[in-house]
Amino acid sequence: MKRTWEPRSFETLTVRQAGAVLFASIAAPPMNLLGPDLVRDLVSLIQRAEADDAVRVLVFRSADPDYFISHVDVTRIQAYREEAAKLTGEASIALLFRRLSASRLVTIAQIEGRVRGAGSEFVLACDMRFAARESAIFGQPESGLGLVPGAGGMQHLARLMGRARALEVMLSAEDYDAELAERYGWINRALPAGSLSGFVRSLALRIASFPAAAQAIIKDRVNAIALAPVEDFRRDSDLFLEAGRNPETQQRNQAAMKRGLQTRDAEMDFARLVGELAEH
Repeated sequence: MKRTWEPRSFETLTVRQAGAVLFASIAAPPMNLLGPDLVRDLVSLIQRAEADDAVRVLVFRSADPDYFISHVDVTRIQAYREEAAKLTGEASIALLFRRLSASRLVTIAQIEGRVRGAGSEFVLACDMRFAARESAIFGQPESGLGLVPGAGGMQHLARLMGRARALEVMLSAEDYDAELAERYGWINRALPAGSLSGFVRSLALRIASFPAAAQAIIKDRVNAIALAPVEDFRRDSDLFLEAGRNPETQQRNQAAMKRGLQTRDAEMDFARLVGELAEH
């Protein structure tokens, strides 16, 4: 069924169509936190796009030049998990993201600005990732707060980077620029900001012009090799919740909130914020 994609159909996404490609811009002020509103819109977008035979490729980008998706809203964990359940039947963004990886749609993340925690896990769930060399910043900082990556980060990074680099990324809780992310395998390519949008658009339209049946087989077989089983995503999701119940984790998160966690200015240098917690 072919659908009409109205620009105002979503609260936190602006969607435009070009041929068989949908371009979804994330706009969830003040800093693109992954909360219930954004999860609700992602669920709706995936459902509608998959039901539209005219849509083949889905490109995600951000309307905020400083933040792609910052991370989850740590004050609304239960609420966003409940929204995820509307697609997967289970209250877990890990399973929502894995569902996106298994979709018939080809998904591309066009990354400018910061993408950390579950934001990183979201782009890892996409089929391809291209980032602006000048502005994209990547991080998997959960361990600095006493948490673990619970939405697929451990599964994807270990497969993409290998054991040593995956451990470096997740245990250091550091920020990584686009060039190092490219070298490590976090992303496909780091490109100049001025050419990123044109490159992604051209690639998306090219992919969408080829026969769908062969592409579906290729994606299915690559997923059989490289995408971890549902059970592993479910286990990581459970471990995230378990870590969040640890008293030390709760104490560190409270201290981080006092230092500006989930505020736009403080998170421009999130690695420093986390490092300062370790000093006190």
